[in-house]
Amino acid sequence: MSPAFLTLIAVFVCILFRILNVHSQPLKPSVWCLDPQFLDCLYKIAPVLREPYIPPRLWGFSGHVQTVLHSIVGRVRCPWPLGERVYLSLQDGSTLTYDLYQPLNEHEHDITVAICPGIANSSESVYIRTFVHLAQCNGYRCAVLNHIGALRSVQVTSTRIFTYGHTEDFAAMVEHLHQKYQQSRIVAVGFSLGGNLVTKYMGENQKTKPNNVIGGISICQGYNAVEGTKWLLNWQNFRRFYLYIMTENVKSIILRHRHVLLSDEVKARHNLNEREIIAAATLPELDEAYTRRVYNFPSTQELYKWSSSYFYLETIQKPMIFINAKDDPLIPEDLLNPIKEYAS
Repeated sequence: MSPAFLTLIAVFVCILFRILNVHSQPLKPSVWCLDPQFLDCLYKIAPVLREPYIPPRLWGFSGHVQTVLHSIVGRVRCPWPLGERVYLSLQDGSTLTYDLYQPLNEHEHDITVAICPGIANSSESVYIRTFVHLAQCNGYRCAVLNHIGALRSVQVTSTRIFTYGHTEDFAAMVEHLHQKYQQSRIVAVGFSLGGNLVTKYMGENQKTKPNNVIGGISICQGYNAVEGTKWLLNWQNFRRFYLYIMTENVKSIILRHRHVLLSDEVKARHNLNEREIIAAATLPELDEAYTRRVYNFPSTQELYKWSSSYFYLETIQKPMIFINAKDDPLIPEDLLNPIKEYAS
């Protein structure tokens, strides 16, 4: 073998080891909690929180591989839970849908898990299906919000899709669940963007929120979109690549429903340039060309600040659990400092 070829192999092996992160050691979860009694209860329910996390060999040590693999196949083999699709007509003309799944086993209490998926995701996303099936098997009813525009089988009926900070869609689903199951306790659970929406929802409109919403769980969100966007725009830890994928997913939704979202009347009303929307390579560029204009924000920074759940933490009145992974490819530990301080 030539020296150049050996050098190429060595570089490839180094990159592979870096991506797989095989040198990392199992660690116990770091826990911050304002209420010691709540923490004791949590440890009784989930004693695994006191133990080191030992990931599967080879692929389990890498946040990148876990993210990609789980998005394709789920935890083991992704099931297709059986449920019913509920359609709601909102005041602005939007058609909102959520999928409702009944428990497969009995539970001591009647609990409904109201689930808000990540960006451009729905009840058909692999990780959501996996979570729903697990929750059903443990005796929980599940309701999964389908972000407006995300389902190919459901047409957009107003001139908008979902956003990072508008919680009205999730609130409409929760209110409908409250009317449908008045004796059920509701736990709000959100993933990534959905975690931000759930947290913001828990901090908003305390007087109008149903009393049977007993708490919320946020999973793998960044809390502050203003600061988080700065991290996503650099190539460190391949964040710019993930940002590109998210941008293309949102852009594809807009273009799929362009006959409604980008009609001549809508473009004139909001001063939209379709070429700029198509050319956007990052979410900030897409939000400058589309989102902030449709929702009448003077700048993307104002949109991101208004959308960020970080600014609504102090008004949350029900128990919340915030879960983040230290090896999350998208969320650096620096973004977690505010939530650590809030929970300390």
